[in-house]
Amino acid sequence: MVQADSLSAVDPVSSKIRDLIAGLAEALVDHPERVSVEAIVEPSSTILRLRVDPSDIGKIIGKQGRTARSMRTILSAASMKLHHRFS
Repeated sequence: MVQADSLSAVDPVSSKIRDLIAGLAEALVDHPERVSVEAIVEPSSTILRLRVDPSDIGKIIGKQGRTARSMRTILSAASMKLHHRFS
């Protein structure tokens, strides 16, 4: 597995997706400076771990998980277009 530090050298596409998720999260939260996205790159997939300030977790999840589900839907659409699984 490759951590986010060496992500840009491994896969620039994963870096763009990571920036997309970070941008969406920063637009939703009160503390955008506390948003971080860690990418764990594997040969056939990439796992993205989104971290936000504890006070902003509810804003990312949304009512009944709708915001989180919407972010996953966007991620899934990008995954199909790029032929690489992101989760």
